[in-house]
Amino acid sequence: MSKKNNDQIKKAVDFDEYLALRIKNKKFRNDFENYGKQLEISYKVLQLHKQEGVSQKELAEKIGTHQSNVARIESGQQNLTTALLQKIALAFGRKLVIDFAM
Repeated sequence: MSKKNNDQIKKAVDFDEYLALRIKNKKFRNDFENYGKQLEISYKVLQLHKQEGVSQKELAEKIGTHQSNVARIESGQQNLTTALLQKIALAFGRKLVIDFAM
């Protein structure tokens, strides 16, 4: 990925902006088609901890895991259970909401 694209991704505020930048990459596009929702959730966890000013290590301590697991969660490399998502939500004083949209 070019430095320009990398800088743009760092500045992306929401998932749609991030996706618009990354989807141009063929490997990312193929992965997204296969694992899109998992990547979206992972990105939301990443954005949440950055917005709250909490490090990966601090989040790991709050949810009872290791920093390396938080890194895998945020990179989309870890399958997320509803129990884990609930722990993350509670760590930030949020509610976990799951919806099946039409």
